[in-house]
Amino acid sequence: MSRNKVQNTHIGAQLRQLHGAVLDIVGVINEPQRDEFLIRKAGIPLDRALFPLLVYVERFGPIGVVQLAGRVGRDYTTVSRQVAKLESLDLVKRQESAGDRRVREAAVTAKGKAMTDLVDAAREKVGRAIFATWDAHDIDELVRLMRKFADAIQQEPPAGA
Repeated sequence: MSRNKVQNTHIGAQLRQLHGAVLDIVGVINEPQRDEFLIRKAGIPLDRALFPLLVYVERFGPIGVVQLAGRVGRDYTTVSRQVAKLESLDLVKRQESAGDRRVREAAVTAKGKAMTDLVDAAREKVGRAIFATWDAHDIDELVRLMRKFADAIQQEPPAGA
């Protein structure tokens, strides 16, 4: 058997394992109980359905409703109503897009940023507990490789893939 064929078989098995790991991670991240846990741990008064939207607006904003809906996997009309609710709570503001004046984008307010800062502090406590037994080098490598993978997966698939 050629070396190339062995390598192709090996990478196929690795890709399957990687996909399984990503599905496990996404599954945990998408559990409503996890959001509720972080909301309680952060001590913030926010409806669980609005929580991921506020976090995404803070991380990726200003962001249009259609793009935000795509990121959270919800219908844009639902997300639009939820962003309006976040706006009524003074956690986000809607503004004209710098690139396209027809598009209204959501941006985090100071009050919304203060809330996501509390969530980040709670998330850090959870993360410290998860990584308590890990070697610092392994954590550094995980962060480096996850960023590399995230950057690569966001690119268009190569021709012929």
